[in-house]
Amino acid sequence: MKQIKIHIILCCLMLSFNQFYGQLNEVVKAKINIQESDNLILIRAQVENDESVFKSNLYYNLLALKKNASGNFSSNRQEGEFSLNPEESKTVSEIRLNLNSDEDLRIYLFVKQENVLISKDSLYILPQKQQQAQRKVVRETDFELKGIVVDEVITKIGKDFHDYFYQDYLNSGTQYPFIITIKEKPYFGTSSIITVEVDDQVLFEFMSKPDEEYLKSGVKASLQNLSQYSKQRKMLFRNSRI
Repeated sequence: MKQIKIHIILCCLMLSFNQFYGQLNEVVKAKINIQESDNLILIRAQVENDESVFKSNLYYNLLALKKNASGNFSSNRQEGEFSLNPEESKTVSEIRLNLNSDEDLRIYLFVKQENVLISKDSLYILPQKQQQAQRKVVRETDFELKGIVVDEVITKIGKDFHDYFYQDYLNSGTQYPFIITIKEKPYFGTSSIITVEVDDQVLFEFMSKPDEEYLKSGVKASLQNLSQYSKQRKMLFRNSRI
């Protein structure tokens, strides 16, 4: 299980609003199923096709975020392509992990078709101490996630960018209900590519450079895009309720 560092902030930058936030497809349904035995938990990602039509070019992403009593996070991610026969129900992925009574677990399942989100589900398992008797499983409609940033950088430059971003965003006093992942991958020589992703979709990307002003300019541009995206998202949700 990969260890990650998580800060309680939230951001989302979107290059194409309509590409990611299309109308969710009601005939393809994503669902998370769990089984618990002592401190072991089995997570199954299930996808159903309610139409009598073959579905291809499907892509799933299953993410489990576990927080221990000390507040440290670890993650487990599964992803891949698949297809569905007419009226087929398929388990596309499984994750097995240990979960102690003082830990909580957040699970997210996203299904896309040709890079458009068509279905999603999520579960939140609370620590036993918060429930007096037994754990409570909360579905996505019962809670709103705010303020998680996953840090997956590999160099000091990437760490600097994350810290500048985190500080400026924290000072803005604004939080949004999305998970953002800051990733870094090696490039030619000693350089690297830093990306800002949401649900495995790249929202912001640039070449790293050991220059404070350069990194802070990237942070400024990111926050501007975030503000623009937030306004666009509110309009989309408002129109969907009309």
